[in-house]
Amino acid sequence: MTAAPNRPLPPLRETVRAHGLSASKALGQNFLFDEQLLDRIAALPGDLDGQTVFEVGPGPGGLTRALLRAGANVIAVERDDRCLPLLGELGEAFDGRLTVIPDDAMAIDADALVGGPYHIVANLPYNVGTALFTRWLEPKSWPPLWKSLTLMFQQEVAERIVAPVGTSAYGRLAVLAQWRSTPKIAMKVHRSAFTPPPKVMSAIVHVTPAAEPEGVNPRVLSKLAEKGFGQRRKMLRQSLKGMAGAVEALETLGIDPTRRAETVSVAEWVALARALGEPMTGRSPA
Repeated sequence: MTAAPNRPLPPLRETVRAHGLSASKALGQNFLFDEQLLDRIAALPGDLDGQTVFEVGPGPGGLTRALLRAGANVIAVERDDRCLPLLGELGEAFDGRLTVIPDDAMAIDADALVGGPYHIVANLPYNVGTALFTRWLEPKSWPPLWKSLTLMFQQEVAERIVAPVGTSAYGRLAVLAQWRSTPKIAMKVHRSAFTPPPKVMSAIVHVTPAAEPEGVNPRVLSKLAEKGFGQRRKMLRQSLKGMAGAVEALETLGIDPTRRAETVSVAEWVALARALGEPMTGRSPA
């Protein structure tokens, strides 16, 4: 479904120029003006008609327009006050289906704000993208309230998220993204699509929740991965020795303690976390 605005909107580039906006390097901003590309990104989560979408850092609202055109109800968090008047006009044009929260996304609990099932779609600011992503991957309850994550990262970060075991890109991000969800690179975006062009290529990662392995404390798994990959050139018996019981658990599970973190599969990290921590009580699927 295409949900048209209640009045014609000028091209985004013209609107940005009229408001005197330019991308802020301090906020990690790079604007996208190609509406066809933005519509393709908005289509990645599937049918958004009547769905709630949480967007981080909408800036002048290019992706926001596409999400609204797709029929979504959008809750957007924007810390750049310069963009608020433009986003306010966008909300009026789409009959109030856009709610803008003038705040820092790092200070926002999206679950509490939205209150029900939702999708997260964002061209994440480069300076906070990884921190937000790992937060969304680590809720105590599973399945999460979010139904999917559709997030733009630097291509290098995207490749780390989907990396298989044994590769140089495989690390903590891959373990956190793959142990109870399914990530894939859905689209690559050339640097020339942005204004101003960033120095690196970008890619969009699409993540959906998967079945959660039983008996695993997410905090324990995250800590294990942090310790293991924080000193990835060292053997596991060295990198994990600061975590009580970890080295002993390696031997119990038959994992050679002389291996390095990048050789340990997601399933092995899960087994190690299960051996070290009590599970949390999760939310049952609706």
